[in-house]
Amino acid sequence: MNTTKVYIYLENGTYLEANSFGANKTAVGEIVFNTSMSGYQEIMSDPSYAGQFVTFTMPEIGNVGVNDQDMESLAAHAKGMIVRNYQPRYSNFRAQDSLHNFLKKYDVMGICDIDTRYLTKMVRSEGAMMMVASTEVSDKEELKKILENSPRIEDVNYIEQVSTKESYQHTSSTYSYRAFEYDKAPTPQAKIAVIDFGVKRNILNELVSAGIEVEVIPNDFIAEDLIEKYNKKLIDGVFLSNGPGDPLVLKKEQEQIKKLIGAKIPMFGICLGHQLLSISHGYDTFKLKFGHHGGNHPVKNEKTGLVEITAQNHNYNVPDNITEIAEVTHINLFDNTIEGLRYNDAPIFSVQHHPESSPGPKESRYIFSEFLSLIKR
Repeated sequence: MNTTKVYIYLENGTYLEANSFGANKTAVGEIVFNTSMSGYQEIMSDPSYAGQFVTFTMPEIGNVGVNDQDMESLAAHAKGMIVRNYQPRYSNFRAQDSLHNFLKKYDVMGICDIDTRYLTKMVRSEGAMMMVASTEVSDKEELKKILENSPRIEDVNYIEQVSTKESYQHTSSTYSYRAFEYDKAPTPQAKIAVIDFGVKRNILNELVSAGIEVEVIPNDFIAEDLIEKYNKKLIDGVFLSNGPGDPLVLKKEQEQIKKLIGAKIPMFGICLGHQLLSISHGYDTFKLKFGHHGGNHPVKNEKTGLVEITAQNHNYNVPDNITEIAEVTHINLFDNTIEGLRYNDAPIFSVQHHPESSPGPKESRYIFSEFLSLIKR
């Protein structure tokens, strides 16, 4: 594989040169770093990364290729990936293609042969920031001008780009990929509507595996329609999915969620869904310095006292004063930010981390069964 030069300009004035793989283009996005040791395909196909360049702290990327089964959505959504060493010679019995071809297929940039430790330390000390990368433009001042004239990530509603346009039934589960015929998902005991803000496939798989029938609906849902379905017992609850961008810009979605809260419909939110529930209750989110992105974040379960190692991907967090209306169920042990809530006045709970473990550990998967228990109560 022949690499081409790529030129990078960050909003703090840093100008860098590296090599590229994947798509040749000019792209603007927010740079973050991810500490996961594996699962680069799941990360790149996670819609929550729309608008971002993901710097991988794992130095060797690409060596297991890509395959259809590990896709978290129908495409790769990140602006690009930044890696120390890209390995074009992949080797894995499940691999179907190279990471290079995968990125080209979805028009996503790959940046390699760059000091990712330097970039990670910069983001940790200065915070997540906007950047531009180009295989077409090398001049520093021209790149600076492109960046200054481009919208910031908080100015773009990426939900409109990643949400489904049509409702659909999701029937596959984590059992669908096992080898034995007797490993099957349980018979559904409840039915829910999943509001798609950029939902990951394995979240849907886990819901089905917990014994829940799943209908995925677009982000432009009408609350009254769901309330009517709930009153007629056509659905038993609502799930608010993960997704990209700043939750404060999602004004229409917030207004609809407020109506669902008022109707006392059982609800469960993950990541962006967790944040939208907070905002819809009147408690605005705030932006973290560099966010939480990785598969090794310790979270304490306040009910059991146990520490769960979790997968995380978010730049925003709910405020501490939300304890006025909700009980904190989980705490991040890196910075003591809130990771889980159970609301006092309604059958609603949410978590900031990703219990579907894709990629990442599986210690928090019990939360999906807790949602079924909440619905049945």
